[in-house]
Amino acid sequence: MINVSNVSLQYGDKKLFEDVNLKFTPGNCYGLIGANGAGKSTFLNVLSGEVEPQSGHISLSPGERLAVLKQDHFAYEEYEVLETVLMGHEDLYKVKQEKDAIYMKPDFSEEDGMRAAELEGEFAEMNGWEAESDAAVLLKGLGIDESLHTEKMSELTEGQKVKILLAQALFGSPDILLLDEPTNGLDIQAIQWLEEFLINFENTVIVVSHDRHFLNKVCTHIADVDYGKIQIFVGNYDFWYESSQLASRMAQESNKKKEEKIKELQAFVARFSANASKSKQATSRKKLLDSITLDDIKPSSRKYPYIAFTPEREIGNDLLRVEGLTKTINGKKVLDNVSFIMNKDDKIAFVGKNDIAKTTLFKIIMGEMEPDAGTYKWGVTTSQSYFPRDNSAFFENNDMPLVEWLRQYSPEDQTETFLRGFLGRMLFSGEEALKKANVLSGGEKVRCMLSKMMLSNANVLVLDEPTNHLDLESIQSLNNGLIKFTGSILFTSHDHQFIESVSNRLIEITPNGIVDKEISYNEYINDNKLQKQLEEMHAS
Repeated sequence: MINVSNVSLQYGDKKLFEDVNLKFTPGNCYGLIGANGAGKSTFLNVLSGEVEPQSGHISLSPGERLAVLKQDHFAYEEYEVLETVLMGHEDLYKVKQEKDAIYMKPDFSEEDGMRAAELEGEFAEMNGWEAESDAAVLLKGLGIDESLHTEKMSELTEGQKVKILLAQALFGSPDILLLDEPTNGLDIQAIQWLEEFLINFENTVIVVSHDRHFLNKVCTHIADVDYGKIQIFVGNYDFWYESSQLASRMAQESNKKKEEKIKELQAFVARFSANASKSKQATSRKKLLDSITLDDIKPSSRKYPYIAFTPEREIGNDLLRVEGLTKTINGKKVLDNVSFIMNKDDKIAFVGKNDIAKTTLFKIIMGEMEPDAGTYKWGVTTSQSYFPRDNSAFFENNDMPLVEWLRQYSPEDQTETFLRGFLGRMLFSGEEALKKANVLSGGEKVRCMLSKMMLSNANVLVLDEPTNHLDLESIQSLNNGLIKFTGSILFTSHDHQFIESVSNRLIEITPNGIVDKEISYNEYINDNKLQKQLEEMHAS
């Protein structure tokens, strides 16, 4: 268990949180959420001891071990993979090092023998003899092949290093596990493995993530950084989001009879309880959900941008025809004879590991790149709006105020009042609307690009990783906006819930052509999981 007592922290004039009192208990997974800049990662650093609060203190139960997911991917370059994982259990690793050093001595003394015997006892108590095999199991689960276990970290790719540092944090079953964006850089298979690992993990987990599907799958509680406080709520992210929306509606309908509100709450809780997955956490979470009272539900101060795409004209049946598109970049064939037809009402998610192929395809059909071979043709009733993966060209060396930046993409007759109102709905209110375009953060740039797209009134949207850099509130708003959009969409994303809820068709670009299916993303993942299991069985 980890206790937080009267913790306060501020930087300069900015107060992150004040007089925070919390208990994080074993068997639970806490999703730490909050708007950008609210202090989520800083709070994890306070819990780990890397940051000292101005007041209050953090205490762990006696003898408990805390592990943290490291973010420095180059800190272990000279170490072998397996050794890097073992270093996650500092006490065990120190005992192993000292023990090995004694046995390497050329003049082994009686005193050395006594010390070695002590260390062997400690090593055994910490399950040291199973350490390397346990570490190997973690690495295999995350997709790190056994052939890499003795390689130096410097020889590995960035994605592989991410997985190894995650294995390091998980190693040795720590009593308290702190994870900051653990799914970043992981492929679908590794994320699924991590979800199952955390669902069955019996100790305490505190995690920061922008992946709503991940938070929904693993969390028993949500710790919300809001109003300068941190409050813990029962349930996963969807339950927190829906309950905060319910609380806002109830607050606005203050004259509504309490009995009616209670009935609405009961129906709401029952719906979420029934939808819980069949996991240990879901079972305990259901019992807690059933005990929630009206006073437990509180509105959030979180602001959500207003994202709504309205097509100017209705789309016809002839949207996009792609035939035989082929493209080689830097000597590598990225697209090879790609063909498909986009139909009316299609919301196509391009999935799979080859991000370069997806981005290249989008650049070609939006006229930013020429193919080596093949053709594409947009239907005459279509109008397209494009969200590129790299938006830097729209903002670099551009010192326009946002009002003037947005004016470039709006109809000529729009007034400054209209533009300011539009920016306000996208959370650029007051003086924020006069910020220079070249000083915006990554998330602010994305919100500006989405504003540009909304003003276009296009009936076909092409979006390449639009959720990158966005906070949970903006992702939720964009997600809802695309679900309601009456036109057609081509998009890429690594956000599970985003793909599952928006798409009605999936296309994967593979070295052998494309796989084109009208299935849900969950079905696609399960099909791939089954296929991988069959391949592993065949290989063994």
